[in-house]
Amino acid sequence: MGNHSRREDHGGTMMTAQRNILVLAHTGRTDSIVAAIEVITRLREAGARPVCRREEADDIREYDPGFDDVLILGRDVTVPELELVIVLGGDGTILRAAEEVRGSTVPLLGVNLGHVGFLAESERDHLPSAVQRVIARDYRVEERFTLAVQVIERGETVYETWALNEATVEKASRERMLEVLTAVDQRPLSSFGCDGVVFSTPTGSTAYGFSAGGPVIWPTVEAIMMVPLSAHALFARPIVVAPNSTLSLRVLDRSQARAVLWADGRRTYDLSPGAEVVVSRSPLPVRLARLHEGPFTDRLVQKFHLPISGWRGPVDND
Repeated sequence: MGNHSRREDHGGTMMTAQRNILVLAHTGRTDSIVAAIEVITRLREAGARPVCRREEADDIREYDPGFDDVLILGRDVTVPELELVIVLGGDGTILRAAEEVRGSTVPLLGVNLGHVGFLAESERDHLPSAVQRVIARDYRVEERFTLAVQVIERGETVYETWALNEATVEKASRERMLEVLTAVDQRPLSSFGCDGVVFSTPTGSTAYGFSAGGPVIWPTVEAIMMVPLSAHALFARPIVVAPNSTLSLRVLDRSQARAVLWADGRRTYDLSPGAEVVVSRSPLPVRLARLHEGPFTDRLVQKFHLPISGWRGPVDND
């Protein structure tokens, strides 16, 4: 299970007579609520059963009091009974959706209502078409591998989590510095002072890892990247290792700052001096529903608004 795509009947999920589709939106924004109502309405008209989380259903009902009969996830429908999740928002909302269906084979289809929206497959203007293709099951499923993250203290695993984009170890106070020792496959690599270290998947290479100076890794490449943050060391460059490798970081006892582990910017754990963070490939991928076959290069150009003037070959590969 890696960063690859394949076309599967019915999106690769277990099909039932009832087509349960979760609509997950960033309902703190009015435009997201309006988009959610539009999607729910279109799904109902097509004979599907829209499902919402309790929190989103309450927000939608507050905006539109007449909207009171949506199915509730966990009460009326369970995650394994879902066919697909339509995610309305930016990458943060998609990461939240991935957390919601973790451990299942349910794919996510992102509709970007944010800024860059690198994980999203469609834009707000194409929402009606996206819903129509969901109803027609006209999409392919792409698997993105994720990271398994362990925190070990005094030889015992005290915390476990996962990440689709990245796991980061950061200092909790601005004025002080972390002292860490990094290792690859249980072999020490380097110790240095820094603001933190990012462990990233190829999917996350266009997120925090990119901002920290790491390379962009194509989604079809299976690898794990480590990027030091503001490191005070001669050898503290980003490295990319094989997907079956294990990366680790120990917070040294002499570290001046308190260390914090973050997973996808959503789940956090305070690290004690001497704690070790171990990062490896998780056996559970995240499944993304894709509507477009365009190359990743085109996605980079579109999302980052890269200049391509002077190119004499074909521009549109759709």
